[in-house]
Amino acid sequence: MSNELDRRSFLKQSLAGTAVGALGLSFEEQALLAAPANDDSPPQGGTTRIGGMPTGQIGKLKISRMFTGGNLISGFAHSRDLIYVSSLLKSYFTDDKVMETLRLCEEMGINTAILRLDDHCKRILRRYWDERGGAIQWIAQIKVGPDDFGQIDEAIDHGAVGAFVHGGVSDACVEQGRVGVLAEAVERIKARGVIAGVGGHKIEVPMACVEAGIEPDFYMKTLHSHAYWSADGRPENDNIWSKTPEKTIEFMRTVKTPWIAYKVMAAGAIQPSRAFKYAYENGADFICAGMFDFQVREDVIIANQILAAPLNRQRPWCA
Repeated sequence: MSNELDRRSFLKQSLAGTAVGALGLSFEEQALLAAPANDDSPPQGGTTRIGGMPTGQIGKLKISRMFTGGNLISGFAHSRDLIYVSSLLKSYFTDDKVMETLRLCEEMGINTAILRLDDHCKRILRRYWDERGGAIQWIAQIKVGPDDFGQIDEAIDHGAVGAFVHGGVSDACVEQGRVGVLAEAVERIKARGVIAGVGGHKIEVPMACVEAGIEPDFYMKTLHSHAYWSADGRPENDNIWSKTPEKTIEFMRTVKTPWIAYKVMAAGAIQPSRAFKYAYENGADFICAGMFDFQVREDVIIANQILAAPLNRQRPWCA
């Protein structure tokens, strides 16, 4: 069965019985439902499907090609100079709204969330799993330091199927010559039987890991272009977090470890259709996208359409 047919059928099923129904569809969703079936387009990377999303694999885990991120849920908004946004997010994302968003992600085929290790996220996830019957997989963002690896056990004891070192922490470890901290974190996470990752805003992080012989199960590395207005002229003053995308793309071509790209929309400055295609075409095996509930359906359809079409990838699929 074709990707388009799978997505049309899944979209119809997910809308059946809802109050919104067809009236709530975007133009892109309406076009998808009206498109003729084409049985000749295989999923990218030889992947299988969960619900409405193609999947890859990290370790023993089958994971949707797009994750939902957790910064919005935790109220950490990269909102440039808009000082009210974090408070607005915390007011919007009540427990019920977070659980509704996670449920919608699962209905649309997103089976994994990358969330912070904080009391807020732990509490809501437990409620979602126990009270709502949710099954979304949690990969925890953790912080570590010399002789400070307690968050690894904390995350796994609370149900995380994987953990990775926070990008800012990894950046600092590399800058300060403490790559051994990353090596120990990876080994400790693996020893608990879950997948282990290293995050980074700077390409020097995976470079240093490769040079040191560290073997994480995946990298979390930022990737987006500078093709948006506020990046022009003084990108150092903009909250972009992917300052050297070309260097990242070039180096990651040589890396066979699965790569999750994040910050792909540059904190909402780049349209999903452009951002997702840029990330997938330039080597990302997965993308992590922060989404409001009202963005989930359209973002999944955009990602599926990109993955169903020919992609000009020079890096092979590594997951």
